[in-house]
This record gives sequence, C-alpha cells and structure tokens, in this order.
Amino acid sequence: MLTCREVCIDGPGGSGLIFNRMVEDSRLINTLDRAFGALADPSRRAIIADLSSGERRVTDLARPFPVSLNAVSKHVKVLERAGLVRRRVLGRDHYISLAPQPLREASTWLDQYRAFWEPRLDALETLLRDG
Repeated sequence: MLTCREVCIDGPGGSGLIFNRMVEDSRLINTLDRAFGALADPSRRAIIADLSSGERRVTDLARPFPVSLNAVSKHVKVLERAGLVRRRVLGRDHYISLAPQPLREASTWLDQYRAFWEPRLDALETLLRDG
C-alpha cells in the first residue's frame, strides 16, 4: 500500500517548496531493508547462492570461506534475522535452508522499477554504440 506524505524543503531565499513523497507500506519496507542489508555483503550472497542447491549444514556452508566457523555463523544469523534463511536443528547439527518469500518480495519491488531503467539503459547503449 502506498501513502503520500508532504515534505516541505526550504529552498534558497526561503521558498518553502513542497514535495509529495510516496511512502510505501512500512512492513514491506522493513522486510526490504533487512533483505537488501543482509544481501549487501558478498559472503552472505555466497551463502545464499550455496543454499540455492538445497539445505546445508552450517559447517558445510563455512568450508569454502577463509574465516572461522563462528564468523560464518554470524553471517547466517544476519540472514536469519532478515528472514532469508531458516534453521533446523537436528542433534548437534544446524541445517540452513532458503526462505524464498523475502527474496520474492525484493524481486517484485525491483520489477516495479525495471520498466523504468531498462529502456533508458537500452537508449544509453545505443547512444554509446552508434555515436
């Protein structure tokens, strides 16, 4: 759901320009903020990529990284807080799997803007190629 909020910006000479700012549903924004924040780190993106092939133990996820198991576990916790992964404990083993909903919501949000940037990027490519 979108709502509109007026924002007054005092310009040069005190013009007091008023802009209408669209504000998206705060629940979605919080989900997106957490998801994009978690995905901002290349190690966490690598963990997500690894999980795309299926559930993995935390120790298996940590194997390719040149850091401690504890460091990878902290990355997994960030992904959990963002809702991007789920943890299943079986004895001493912790199994991690993807939770697709936040990724789906992020993709949907990006798709809204894809129609805006793709034609502009195509035009820029044509301009750079043709002259």
